[in-house]
Amino acid sequence: MKTRQFKTRSGTALAFTEMGFGTAPLGDLFKKLDEADAQNTVRAAYADGIRLFDSSPHYGNGLAEARVGAALRDKPRDDLVISTKIGRVMDPFSPVAKPRADVISPGFAGGFPHKASFDYSYDGTMRSVEQSLLRMGLGRIDILLIHDCDTWTHGKTDVEPRFKEAMEGAYKALDKLRRDGTVKAIGVGLNEADMCERFVKAGDFDVVLLAGRYSLLEQPALASFLPLALEKKVGVILAGVFNSGILATGAVPGAKYNYSAASPEIMDRVGKIEAVCKAHGVSIRQAALRFAFLHPAIVSVLLGAETAAEIRANAADIDTPVPDALWKDLKSQGLLQAEAPTP
Repeated sequence: MKTRQFKTRSGTALAFTEMGFGTAPLGDLFKKLDEADAQNTVRAAYADGIRLFDSSPHYGNGLAEARVGAALRDKPRDDLVISTKIGRVMDPFSPVAKPRADVISPGFAGGFPHKASFDYSYDGTMRSVEQSLLRMGLGRIDILLIHDCDTWTHGKTDVEPRFKEAMEGAYKALDKLRRDGTVKAIGVGLNEADMCERFVKAGDFDVVLLAGRYSLLEQPALASFLPLALEKKVGVILAGVFNSGILATGAVPGAKYNYSAASPEIMDRVGKIEAVCKAHGVSIRQAALRFAFLHPAIVSVLLGAETAAEIRANAADIDTPVPDALWKDLKSQGLLQAEAPTP
């Protein structure tokens, strides 16, 4: 698998495989997975050449981290780039909270029976990191991200105090861990381009994981955030490049967009994109993957999977050539921003 070399602002080198493994499905995101099957999926990703593995305490209240750590325990540590996140601290002695109805961020179908509490304080960050290291069986983490400090997760009322808490607490903790060598790079993992921009302007971050806001369907990160990332030499890892499913399935009945049923307007736009892709002999899924790699700020694209077969399908689709004329046709029909970098 192709690798992109990236140097952090402090000069630390990270080798990003073009495709990374996003482990949210391993936390029983949509359904409960068999333990052996989940670990075999991680091993299949490694066998296919993937070396970037991104997880979070949020994914099944730590279940995904535990599965990643168990599956990769016999692999050479220096071959791997392990990324995880802070912002939630687990309590095994309290019942799991029910998902809130006023935010977009979804809950999980299964996971560990541990209560997650949001905590972006300095001490909370240190506790979260300690818990992650124990769950994964690691002595260090390569990339550590402030997770879900956005409106998606906290709603309009709580996002401002959470941002303040994160910059005054979590950021200082992450910076110390970076200076101590416990982590190589620090950043944020968010669902909103404008919040990514706020964090990058407020602190000295190395990388940003942006989910869903730069895809074949929508490019709100293009105008301001991605140019800022290039200016500040911040590496961008893209996730959610299928916008929760519709760019993988196409405009089929029941297609998902942002974890919910796609609106008629979204279905219509995706249908038009799909028609252009078909005319050029590629699937909308293949075009969505290739588009994600075209911006120079992008260092890797995260794809989730539940099975080894899905890992292999992702790798095959990434390697499928996409004709340059497809991008021109999308732009000429107003289906892709004219400023989006394309061949």
